[in-house]
Amino acid sequence: MDEQEGRAAGIDLSRPSAARVYDYFLGGAHNFEVDRRLAAQIAAMTPNLAATMRAGREFLRRAVRTLLDSGVDQFLDIGSGIPTVGNVHEVAQAADPSARIVYVDIDPVAVSHSRELLAGNELTAVLHADLREPDRILAGARESGLIDLTRPVGVLLAGVVHFVPDADRPADLLATLRAAVAPGSFLVVSHSTFEDQPPEMLDAQRLSARTDTEITLRSRAEITGFFGDWTILEPGAVHMPLWRPDLPPDPDERPERFGAFGGVARYDHPGG
Repeated sequence: MDEQEGRAAGIDLSRPSAARVYDYFLGGAHNFEVDRRLAAQIAAMTPNLAATMRAGREFLRRAVRTLLDSGVDQFLDIGSGIPTVGNVHEVAQAADPSARIVYVDIDPVAVSHSRELLAGNELTAVLHADLREPDRILAGARESGLIDLTRPVGVLLAGVVHFVPDADRPADLLATLRAAVAPGSFLVVSHSTFEDQPPEMLDAQRLSARTDTEITLRSRAEITGFFGDWTILEPGAVHMPLWRPDLPPDPDERPERFGAFGGVARYDHPGG
């Protein structure tokens, strides 16, 4: 979609979109000049930001593989952005061709491109919805025919909860999602933090205020709280490269520099 098509579709091109900025940093083509300008400003302040985006994607892949190993074959990916190389359906369906994925995003461009990219894949669906409307998301997932909430499901919230301000009660939103799924389900969360961060990283995060989805940085304790009383898998909520890495991390790489914690929790019993 070029900018003329974007205007024709009613997309506000005066403000950048977090999903499209993210797509740009991952090397995608589904972004506009307004997004690229903001991305350039952020990159000038934090030259390793593209690596940070990749670290987030790699954490998500490892988490999805962990869920697959536990027998999960259906995934609800909320705040999915624009599916690019290595996204959830590619990882899941490579291991289990019958795996089903429902993607959810608030950005109409992300949703439009996702539907184009996934055309012909009958085991995927894309919903245009807001994390702040969990009941609507759950209803849409059921109506897709791909998600059976009476069976274990992987609920993925990678890099999205930090776009929900405290005023919108993110803990309550996640509690609604947790309450809707069956025992044996998993919750995956990655979330930006102010802990262990240099001032220039915090300044770059604050540039998100120029998008429609400003980032709220939270502590490890706050992020861990999003799992409720579910069982948090080892090694807990940690800097993303430290969560079950494929290879031992190099301490000289300073995993905290990526500015986000990631964790996975399992629902073992009623009331979790």
